[in-house]
Amino acid sequence: MDKVFSNEMNVLKALAILLVVSGHLEFSLLGIFPPYSFQLALFFFISGCLFKEKYLHDVSTFVTRRVKSLLVPYFWYNLFYMLVTILIAKLTGKFWGMPLSFKNFFITPFLNGHQFDLSCPLWFVTQLFMTMITFLFLFRGLNAVTKNKFIHLGFFTLSGILAIPFSKLFPVTPLMLIVIRTMFSLFFVYLGYFYTHFIKDNYNIFTPKWFGAVFVLQSILWMFNRDYDPEHGIGLSYVIVWARFDDQLIVPIITALTGIWASLFTVKILYPYVKDIKFVQDMGNVTYHIMANHLLVMYIMTAILLHMNGIPITERANHDIYWIYNPVQTTYLYFVITMVVTTYTGLGLKKLHKILFPAKN
Repeated sequence: MDKVFSNEMNVLKALAILLVVSGHLEFSLLGIFPPYSFQLALFFFISGCLFKEKYLHDVSTFVTRRVKSLLVPYFWYNLFYMLVTILIAKLTGKFWGMPLSFKNFFITPFLNGHQFDLSCPLWFVTQLFMTMITFLFLFRGLNAVTKNKFIHLGFFTLSGILAIPFSKLFPVTPLMLIVIRTMFSLFFVYLGYFYTHFIKDNYNIFTPKWFGAVFVLQSILWMFNRDYDPEHGIGLSYVIVWARFDDQLIVPIITALTGIWASLFTVKILYPYVKDIKFVQDMGNVTYHIMANHLLVMYIMTAILLHMNGIPITERANHDIYWIYNPVQTTYLYFVITMVVTTYTGLGLKKLHKILFPAKN
């Protein structure tokens, strides 16, 4: 993988995590794309872009590395947030999570990842692990049958498209939830692989005509948007963690595709200007830690603002985990401080890891 492409992917990861955090503050950095309309599909896409073919012949190494990079830090964070949640409960009387149990600590992370509210964005990590392991074995099986890339693309496209009606035809039990999320995400993983290997260096998909076509298509899709009105559903947005697509069938797939294209296009434009900005590269390198810690930073900021305005912290317990103080005035302050604090926290944790576990020569 060449250095420029690697750096571009890192900037794309930075953009993806910016979109996730801004979405949890209920605004979008790309206005025509509402929060939750493609952001997590973009992360799956990036994972596919970075997938190395050598792992098709070295399954044990792939699984071992995914366990070390995804699951090990996940369960350290799970322990940390269990302790934080207990502490907050003692201070405020509100337990932000599910009852403490063996199942909720070790099993629930793979079912929905919402055992502790403050770390619930990390549900994506365990799902990514399950998706990538499934992708590896399915891709190996497909390659054993045929090397035709279009048959592969058709298989994974069908998987993504069928996931949505599956959520309507079958009771969404915990296990079916995993099946639906995995089917949906597999498509975007393979799409990332397909883009890297067959499109990136062979076709220019960032011409003015492409821009115009995507803009027009997304403008048409906007008619399906419901502007966050719970009474009318979520429209362009969808909640993949709960397999909630409302009355849509194909719109979530299309808006994810247009959102991914828009993200790639944005990076193509901005890369010459941001490639040397260290903070941007740092964000891309610590997306895991930003994902893990941004709700905690927002919670602490809210507690501070409540105290400064003479409001008891118990007021925080009357709202959901995403609630922030006076959002009209403070949303962008939350956004900037959260990104700065979580990025440097992530860098600090990575340095600490290197000190405690130095790389073996």
